[in-house]
Amino acid sequence: MSGESIKYNHCTYNLQSWSKQKGLDPIPIEKTDGIYMWDYDGNRYTDMSSQLVNLNVGHGNRAIIDAIKEQAEKYCYLSPSYGSEPRGELAKMIIELMPDNMGKVFFTNGGADANENAVKIARMFTGRQKVFSRYRSYHGSTYGAGNLTGEPRRYPLEPGAPGFVKFFDPYIYRDNLPFKTEKEASEYYVAKLREQVIYEGADNVAAIVMETITGSNGVIIPPDGYLQGVRSICDEFGIMMICDEVMAGFGRTGKMFAFENFGVKPDIVTFAKGITCGYVQLGGVVVSKDIAAYFDDHLLSCGLTYSGHPLACAAGVACLNFYKDTNILDNVNRSGAALAECLYTLKEKHSSVGDVRCIGLFSAIELVCDKESREPLVPYGKDPDGKMKKLIGLLKEKGFMTYSHENMILISPPLIITPEQIREEMAKVDEVLFIADEMAEKA
Repeated sequence: MSGESIKYNHCTYNLQSWSKQKGLDPIPIEKTDGIYMWDYDGNRYTDMSSQLVNLNVGHGNRAIIDAIKEQAEKYCYLSPSYGSEPRGELAKMIIELMPDNMGKVFFTNGGADANENAVKIARMFTGRQKVFSRYRSYHGSTYGAGNLTGEPRRYPLEPGAPGFVKFFDPYIYRDNLPFKTEKEASEYYVAKLREQVIYEGADNVAAIVMETITGSNGVIIPPDGYLQGVRSICDEFGIMMICDEVMAGFGRTGKMFAFENFGVKPDIVTFAKGITCGYVQLGGVVVSKDIAAYFDDHLLSCGLTYSGHPLACAAGVACLNFYKDTNILDNVNRSGAALAECLYTLKEKHSSVGDVRCIGLFSAIELVCDKESREPLVPYGKDPDGKMKKLIGLLKEKGFMTYSHENMILISPPLIITPEQIREEMAKVDEVLFIADEMAEKA
C-alpha cells in the first residue's frame, strides 16, 4: 500500500484515541529500526517518547521477534488454566527481580486492567472498600482504572464509582511552598495524607495507589522521604501500598523498578509497557507473599481470557533477558546523565522553561509564562490557542517525535539511545524553545 492509502484508511475507518477525528494527519510509517522511523517519502523521525513510553528496547529488536516466532510454532494460545512454559518462566523471572516480600504474579492484557485487578485484590484481601489515588495521576481509562485516575481523562466516567478518594501528590515546583528541604516537604505532605486517611475512616481503606513517579502528568518525582512516609501510613493502618510501575518500571528510571530509588517495598506492584516493550500486549499484578498465601484458601475472583498469553510471555522472557544481557541499566544511567545535562542547560537558557525534571530516561520540560510567577504557559486542562500543539508540531517538523501534556513536553526515549544521539536530538528542542520564549513574552 502507499502512504496515502494507509492515511486514508486510518482516517476513514479508524477512531483515533484522545483526538478530535476531524483534521487528523497521521504519518504513515513504512519501516523502523532502533530509535528511528521512516515514512513512505523517506523522511526519518526519532522516537523520543518510546511511542507511549513503552518501546524501551526500540524498534526491531531481533531477540524478541525471534522469541515470538519460535513460540508461535509451538502454540499461540492456551487458556490460563493450562501449564504454559513461557507464562511460568516469565512469572519466575519477575518475582526474582522484585523485593523479597513479593510472592506471585497475575497476568493481564495491559496497564489499565492491571490496576483494576490490583484494586480488586486489595479489596478482597483486606475486606475493605475505599481506595486512595492522586489527582495528578493516570492509571488507565477503563471504568475502574479511570476512577483511579485523577486528571481530566477521568471526566467522561463521572459520576464515578463510590469508594475512590483523591488526594494531592507532592508537586514542590507547582505548589511553591516555603520548605527548606525535600524532607521537610515530605513530612508536610505525609501528615496531610495521614489526616485524610483518618477522616475517611482508616479501617475502611483498602489501598493507597500511586504511580511511583507520576508519569504523563509531568514526571513528578517524589521528594526525599515521601514514599517512606506513605509506607509508614500503610503499615500503621493495615493499608495496601500499590505502586503503579506501568510507565516507570523495567529500567526507565535507571533502576529496574522506580520504587528501588526510594528504598520501599510495596504490597502490590502493577506493570505493563516495558515487560514486552509493546511487541505483544501484556501487563500484570505482583502481590506480596502474604497476599499470595491468602488466596491459597480464598477464591481469587479475577480472570481474563488472555491472562498470560503465551506469545506475550515469550516476548516478555526475551525482553527481560535482553535487559540483563545488554546491561541496559548502565546505558540508561549514562544516557540519562546526558539528558539531564541538556535539560538543565535549557532551563538556564530559555525564559519559558520553568522547571525540568529527569530521572534516568524519564523527563519533562515544564513551560511557563513567567519564571517568577510560575504561571503555566497554558491553563490546566486546556490549550485554547494551540500553543502546545504548535510546539509539538515544530518538533515533528525537525523529526523529533514526542507528545505534550498540560504545559509540559515529555521526553522519554528508548533505553538503547546513546549520549551522542541524546545531544543531537536535544539540540532540536533548544531551537523550538525559542518559539516558546516568544509565546511566553506575549502571554
